[in-house]
Amino acid sequence: MGKCISAETCLLRCSAVRLMAVMAVVSQSWLCGLVLLLPLAVPATGACPSGCRCYSLTVECGSMGLREIPAHVPPTTQTLFLQDNSIGQIRLQDLSRLRQLHYLYLQNNSISALEPGAFRSLGQLLELALNGNRIHLLTAHVFQGLDHLRILYLAGNQITRLQDYTFHSLQRLQELHLQENSVEVLGEQALSGLSSLALLDLSRNNLRTLRQASLQPLVSLQVLRITENPWRCDCALHWLRSWIQGEGQRLLSSAAGRRVSCTEPPRLSHRPLVEVPGNSLVCIPPTVRLEPRRLTVRPGDDLRVSCQASGYPQPQVTWRKEASWGKAGLPEEEEEEGAWAGAGTRPGTELAAGIGAGVGGRAEGGMDREGSRTGGDRFDRDTGSGMLFLSNVTPAHAGPYECEARNPGGVARVTFHLFVNTSSSSSHSTRSSSSSSSVWRPRVRYSYPGGDVSREPLYTLGSMDFNALGAATQTAIAAGIALLALTALLLLAMIYGRRYRRRKDLAGQEDEGGVLYVNDYSDGPTTFAQLEEYRDGRGHEMYVLDRSKPVFPPSATATTGSQRGAPLSSPSPVAPEEPLRRAAGDGGEAEPVEG
Repeated sequence: MGKCISAETCLLRCSAVRLMAVMAVVSQSWLCGLVLLLPLAVPATGACPSGCRCYSLTVECGSMGLREIPAHVPPTTQTLFLQDNSIGQIRLQDLSRLRQLHYLYLQNNSISALEPGAFRSLGQLLELALNGNRIHLLTAHVFQGLDHLRILYLAGNQITRLQDYTFHSLQRLQELHLQENSVEVLGEQALSGLSSLALLDLSRNNLRTLRQASLQPLVSLQVLRITENPWRCDCALHWLRSWIQGEGQRLLSSAAGRRVSCTEPPRLSHRPLVEVPGNSLVCIPPTVRLEPRRLTVRPGDDLRVSCQASGYPQPQVTWRKEASWGKAGLPEEEEEEGAWAGAGTRPGTELAAGIGAGVGGRAEGGMDREGSRTGGDRFDRDTGSGMLFLSNVTPAHAGPYECEARNPGGVARVTFHLFVNTSSSSSHSTRSSSSSSSVWRPRVRYSYPGGDVSREPLYTLGSMDFNALGAATQTAIAAGIALLALTALLLLAMIYGRRYRRRKDLAGQEDEGGVLYVNDYSDGPTTFAQLEEYRDGRGHEMYVLDRSKPVFPPSATATTGSQRGAPLSSPSPVAPEEPLRRAAGDGGEAEPVEG
């Protein structure tokens, strides 16, 4: 640049340079802003999944008929819309790349399976919508990794049971929406870990009871919705009634509190819980019926034992193997009578547990119910029979089993004793040992509170043999047969007595039919001596003999009397020509008529 001609020229030249610099800075700022705004206005065309719409940090793939989560979602995405599709499951790898995700909307799909750990990579997620799907089971690890989750929508699914520690990892969760499911059971520790929860919605489920311990972890709770459930108003809801009237008023509005209504028992149906008297909330302690109480089987047999429990509410039945016996099958005080070796089923193991009478256990194969090897036992949940199932019985199964029935009214327990007989037909036993199995070889006779064991015949399941039945069943059948026999004898006695009386009456009538009765009245112009007739037992006239016969002639008197076998008195002498007059009335005598 040349020298300035004058001071004014230099000043003008410097001002122009400064103006151009300012304009350049303004233009550069405007261009940068325009570049930043373009992604928000124009859909991206690079890594966006096919058919989806991508805007900077948001990907929208709703209502596209997708059957799985798209594989090419940008890893910087913070909001992902996948609602109203046909996604059926969420796998471990589906969301593993989306570590920056804050909002995930999967409502109104067909999701029925959530693989444990599927959300493990979403540590920044704040809101998760899974409502309107087909989820029926939530495991304890399904929400693992969601440390910052604030809102969880699970409404409108098919969840029937909330197991313990299901939400244990969601310590910052503030809203949990579980309405419009089929939840019947809420475990005591199902809500454990939800120390920040402010809103819990359990309305429109199938809850019949609610334990006070279930709500104790919710120290920050402000809103509780439990209306429109079929509540069973028994002794287990004493606390809820008192809670609604007291502390619960700040969590439930007065209208909502009155909508907590009873469904059963029928006498309390449709009545608000707060209006039910406390002495009407009652329970009936459980009772247990177990037949048979002891059973001897051979190795390889299948076993089925029924444990029937009654009470109100319906008791929960649990089978477990006791640890009170010896190494595998006899009481400690009698263990020396037999030969046992090895170790049996883990003592004290709970075989099965369930709700109501639908409890049972099954032992088969060589795995336990958790999948680990435990001496040849595996126990699976049964679906409503209250029975213990043991398939392919081994000597390790021998021992006492306890059936426990429990409801809010109390607990009842009954012990069943299982013996596994591996001996032959010989009545003596030999001692043997084995490191891998337990073998019971009974002697001739063993003392047992319920009777002898060694010579007890073995019966197959479903046997019709009378001795295969339990003692109570045998007694009931014998009593029924005795009652039937007594009834038959009484009927025979009644029939015989009737026939005997009938024959006696007929015989009496025949004896009286031939008796000769003499009339004591006159029936016409003749005297009463002419009116001899037969009468029946009631005095009715049967047949008249010789009505036209003249008055007894002297010559015929003896003949007539002898023919009839009875002497007849001679009539009083009356003149033949003298007319007679009949006396009035029965039995009257004839009198002569005066002149």
